Amino acid sequence: MRRRLLSSTLVVAVIAVLLLGVPLGVVVSRLIVDEAAQELGAEAKRLVGEVEYARVQETPLDPQQLEQKYPGRYIQIWERGTPLRVTVVGTPPASGHLMTEDAQTNTGVYVRISRDRDQVEQDVRARLLLIVALAVAALAVAVSLAVVQSRRLTLPLQDLAKIADRLGSGDARPSKHRYGIPELDRVAQVLDRSATRISDLLTREREFATDASHQLRTPLTGLTMRLEEIVAASNEPEVVREEGEAAIVQAERLTAVIDELLAAARRQRHAQAEPVAIDDVLIQQIREWEPVFREADRLLRLEGTRGLKALATTGGFGQVIASLLENSLRHGGGPVTVTTTSGDNYVVIEVADEGPGIADEIAPKIFERNVSGGGGTGLGLTLARALAAADGGRLELVRRRPATFAIFLRPAEDDDGRNRVVSGPA
Repeated sequence: MRRRLLSSTLVVAVIAVLLLGVPLGVVVSRLIVDEAAQELGAEAKRLVGEVEYARVQETPLDPQQLEQKYPGRYIQIWERGTPLRVTVVGTPPASGHLMTEDAQTNTGVYVRISRDRDQVEQDVRARLLLIVALAVAALAVAVSLAVVQSRRLTLPLQDLAKIADRLGSGDARPSKHRYGIPELDRVAQVLDRSATRISDLLTREREFATDASHQLRTPLTGLTMRLEEIVAASNEPEVVREEGEAAIVQAERLTAVIDELLAAARRQRHAQAEPVAIDDVLIQQIREWEPVFREADRLLRLEGTRGLKALATTGGFGQVIASLLENSLRHGGGPVTVTTTSGDNYVVIEVADEGPGIADEIAPKIFERNVSGGGGTGLGLTLARALAAADGGRLELVRRRPATFAIFLRPAEDDDGRNRVVSGPA
């Protein structure tokens, strides 16, 4: 591209110089010749006047004085009379190339004055050489400007090509390069916006993969436990049937988790919120988690107002409760109590244990990604809060010691049952 810019600029400059320089050279040469002829003609007329004045004064002509007054001229003067007087001043040019002008009077004075034409032509050549030098200088300036402009255009294009290649290789960092050329700056802005979008897409894909692995782990663990119970109680049909039904419920929950993850990836969950019976979801979660808590020699109980309904999605709300129960199991201690109450604007579900609580240094950022106080993944509470927000509610830490988390959901209908006032944000 740089070579094409240079060649095209050079061609345009040469054409411009030719279109201007050639006519200028012709005009200048003609002006010089015409000026020399006019000067010679003026000298001839002035000389005729001097000769005529000398005749009136009856003063003889002095050739030496005329030669000093008209240097470089070859002068011939004819005066009519008896005899005819002829005066010659100077010598004819050695080249024999003469430029001659005549003048005469009615009284019989005739003057012919000549000069060397080679001097005039030399002056013309000097002026033409000056024009050629100026043309060459103009071409040099044009080429220099073309080099600067080509670098100013090609270097940004090469940089943009590198940025586009980097985007294609997966490096989606915005460059924020600007070049002072509006068109190229717009291209750079578009590439930066594309890089930002690509980076966001890659981040969401990574987060989706991480969230999916985290959210699927709990139902898969529960399903594995049910299958192990079936294998252990293979000689007891009633137990096998009960555990088989529980395994089916776990498989259905696993399917619901996958649907919820896909819907969250498409950002469609908020539009799917509908009235949900809080007790049904909580009882299901407690049944699933009771065997795990029993093995850990810990108690899991449900308290508070019954029959509450809130706007949520069954799968999303169930995952939030599961994340809180898992968090209490891994990092808490003592009995875990799930309490439901109804306020003026929210249905509140609290999950509390009697463990050591949450350290003060991590409490303000407990819901941030990759923040964990006990060697966990740091994703559970982050995902739980995101799921609660997607249903139009929120998840808050209302007490640090012992740890108490509260889910605030929009009520689906007015509920009169109120057992107590919940501390913390409402």
